Amino acid sequence: MDKKRILTGDRPTGRLHIGHYFGSLKTRLEMQENPEYDPFILIADVQALTDNFNNPEKVRKNVREVAIDYLSVGIDPNKTTIYIQSMIPETAELTIFYSNLVTIARLQRNPTVKTEIAQKKELFGESVTYGFLGYPVSQAADITTFEGELVPVGEDQEPLIEQCREIVRKFNSIYGEGILKEPKAVLSKSKRIKGLDGNEKMGKSLGNAIYLSDSEEEITKKVMSAVTDPNRIKKDDLGNPDVCMVAYYHNLFTAKEDVKTVCEECKAGKRGCVACKKQLAANIIEELRPIREKRAYYETHPEEVDKILIEGTEKARTVAKETMKKVKDAMMLNYFD
Repeated sequence: MDKKRILTGDRPTGRLHIGHYFGSLKTRLEMQENPEYDPFILIADVQALTDNFNNPEKVRKNVREVAIDYLSVGIDPNKTTIYIQSMIPETAELTIFYSNLVTIARLQRNPTVKTEIAQKKELFGESVTYGFLGYPVSQAADITTFEGELVPVGEDQEPLIEQCREIVRKFNSIYGEGILKEPKAVLSKSKRIKGLDGNEKMGKSLGNAIYLSDSEEEITKKVMSAVTDPNRIKKDDLGNPDVCMVAYYHNLFTAKEDVKTVCEECKAGKRGCVACKKQLAANIIEELRPIREKRAYYETHPEEVDKILIEGTEKARTVAKETMKKVKDAMMLNYFD
């Protein structure tokens, strides 16, 4: 039985946080245990450079940080291929071929791209780079180079997969039906985790994230600064857990029966915010302890991380070469075969 290839990835612009943990990472862990799937995870350093082109050192450093995060949560290199995007030249080559099939107007209409350009206004001003505008084309190449059939994404990323499907259809209509596979988006069951400040997005630039690599002291400090009910001034004031980020995080890290107690005591003014935060911090620390311990191992054994990345990238390159041969044959670029 042929396995369905799964394609996922992350931009190495920072360490992974608990939003990734409850979202894409848990999905990947489930998928790697399914014998029907052949999972590939790319560390998208080329894509990271589209808005970090002036800071290559940051991207380079985070390639290994992200790889260590994967290994720490349980991604198994014997079951999941982890590879580095920039070390697959076939993807860059396919990106160039695809660029002839997509108009600038179509890229500008992509809802995900429009949103991200608006978010990067401070970086780009009125001059968006070709690389950033065209990254959906590069992403399409990432997916199809490895004949990815399933791509787990959040709803906000669905337009990118649809654009990839359009590119595949156009390529096949010109060069031959069935040469490339149309990927299918698999929507994540997990909701996006809010930041400690209540922001819908969690990230380094906002300073509202708990990272998988954070120490016990860092976790405690961050939790103690989390946003609570603004109308609750004194310990015995009646609280509203529905507007409290500490209660929100208790739902993620605390047993259901304990969450019920936390909320009831908060509403009755019987539980102070400090005690509530300390309990939450202890629960998060305990949940992430095995991840931190694994991380500590890989941090002291960088040669093992490099070996995993080298072997994964070599395997990925073999697959990419096979795909590119089919593509070049179809495009009549096989001059000396």
